[in-house]
Amino acid sequence: MADVTVGVVVFPGSNCDHDTEHAVASFDGVRPLMLWHNEHDLQGVKAIILPGGFSYGDYLRAGSIARFSPIMQEVIEFARKGFPVLGICNGFQVLLESKLLEGALSRNRDKKFLCTQTTIKAVNCSTIFTSLYSVGQVLRIPIAHGEGNYFAPAEVIESLEEHEQIVFRYSDAEGNVSDGSNPNGSVKNIAGIINRQGNVLGLMPHPERASEKLLGSDDGRSLLESLFRHIAGV
Repeated sequence: MADVTVGVVVFPGSNCDHDTEHAVASFDGVRPLMLWHNEHDLQGVKAIILPGGFSYGDYLRAGSIARFSPIMQEVIEFARKGFPVLGICNGFQVLLESKLLEGALSRNRDKKFLCTQTTIKAVNCSTIFTSLYSVGQVLRIPIAHGEGNYFAPAEVIESLEEHEQIVFRYSDAEGNVSDGSNPNGSVKNIAGIINRQGNVLGLMPHPERASEKLLGSDDGRSLLESLFRHIAGV
């Protein structure tokens, strides 16, 4: 793979930044570059990852303060130019607060923080983030969040469905989508969505925590590899 640099944004309160850095660095030819929240220079990175954590303590609501950090001006412009942006868990919350993705995330259905292994089904594998999966493939990927209950008005959900912007749904191990396989109450079991242009993906599960077998699953590795192959032109 040709040499590429991927930016990992670090907000005060990020706690998965170095997990993400480790996962990115495990790919030959891919170099992670940590970008502090108050920077304006993206230093020529080819993609950006907003990692999980509790940016700015998640005061007010998750991701709402991070949206106003200096670097997000650059990330929003970067995304609008068509460069890839991936938001994981708190990063997904920041993308929603930034209006780079539609909808909102509220407290989990049972009002409890969830930190557990879960299963999701790949729904759209024609994106730059999912090209190495197959439609219907079930992935074992952990979640760790208190506000992962995805919601959007009916017309937005209809539009997401129509334009194939729902990328992952919570399912059971056989790929069945049901209330019983929905850990947090997300509408339509939505675990991850992409923007209409196809360059901004947000998801609540943590692919970086499922990037090597030592962690119990490497099902998230293909998500990162799909992205890196795209930006390397492989």
